[in-house]
Amino acid sequence: MIESSEQAEPSERGRLPRLTAEQTAERLGIKLETLYAYVARGLLDRTRTAAGSTFDPLEVEAFAAARRRTAAPSAARSEGRPLMVIETDFALIDDGELYYRGRAAAELAHEPFEVVARWALSGQWDPATRFAPGPGLESARRVADALPPGAGDRDRQLVAVTALAAADPLRTSLDPEAVAGAAERLITGMVEVLPVRSSPVAATLAAELWSRLTPRPPSPQLLRTLDAALVLLLDHDLAVSTLAARAAASARATPYAVVVAGLGALDSPLHGNASRAAQRMLARVAAGEEPSRVVADAVADGRGPVPGFGQPLYPAGDPRARILLGMLADDPAGAPVVEAVDAVAALLRDRTGAAPNSDLALAALALAGGMADDAGEVIFATARTAGWIVHALAEYRERPLRLRPVGRYTAPAARP
Repeated sequence: MIESSEQAEPSERGRLPRLTAEQTAERLGIKLETLYAYVARGLLDRTRTAAGSTFDPLEVEAFAAARRRTAAPSAARSEGRPLMVIETDFALIDDGELYYRGRAAAELAHEPFEVVARWALSGQWDPATRFAPGPGLESARRVADALPPGAGDRDRQLVAVTALAAADPLRTSLDPEAVAGAAERLITGMVEVLPVRSSPVAATLAAELWSRLTPRPPSPQLLRTLDAALVLLLDHDLAVSTLAARAAASARATPYAVVVAGLGALDSPLHGNASRAAQRMLARVAAGEEPSRVVADAVADGRGPVPGFGQPLYPAGDPRARILLGMLADDPAGAPVVEAVDAVAALLRDRTGAAPNSDLALAALALAGGMADDAGEVIFATARTAGWIVHALAEYRERPLRLRPVGRYTAPAARP
């Protein structure tokens, strides 16, 4: 039995000493990051004190017993499958804040995306980092140019990944250094395959991406906001697209195939495309329409929550949205859009309690920059590509095919 620390509080049930976070993680045989992920998902309760977080030992024991009961299902039946928990050593959500390897994402948002992405991929921090394209870029452009007229920028990015993979002679290498290099070239290619709409104002990936998304030149503040958005969207727990990417990596898919898997899951109205509906809603409010009518129409169109509001991992509000909307408010082009955000937020605050999320912040950035309504998806996909490959690198170190779930048959019994 684990001994409690001297600072631990007595439990209300049976007056048992409470466990520290370190003791709880040891009892469950998990890392502290995984423990806080359980807390974020509501699977374990904790109490915060001046000495740190404490946990009820009886609740911990019950949780440990439940994990034992479901840890090894029989090969013939799949009853009692546990909720899948995948350990990650990169992104952590704790107390309403996002961290990358223990560093606050809010602080990293002031750094160039390329610097943060290289650090995420390789552990190297180099303030002079600049990504460069690799072989196959011209072929990728030709493939993208051959798409039907109705194709969007996300379609161009998707087909570009396959073209870039075909041109990489080391695409099947899972060596960490080769994978990290492929990620940098791939992210650059996904940006440079987009049509040029204006001249970049700086030699950074964010400036290049801006020039591909809008004909308007950016102000320094708007360009910083785009760079911050790329950093803040790099990774975020085990989103559905990240799970798809890790499942592909579990089967030892190439980094390019991992990104294709992630892009497939990202292309959905409840995930990567969520900013599109939010941008359309904001555009109407910014144009002078009554916020209540616009919100009513948005709910009716989506048959669900108001687009761009609510994030279950942040009950008190998405910090990524607060950061990006705050940066937008400091720019003359962004201020009117943030006023539209505030009008909708004020309407929802008292009725639903939902706060703006990162999808709404992306929509506001795209609207302030004069971008098309799919620009948020492109920004999201470009940023999260780095995160998917960070997860792929972690999954390559695990046992192959460990993410192969067991199905439970629910249809009528088989007949001879």
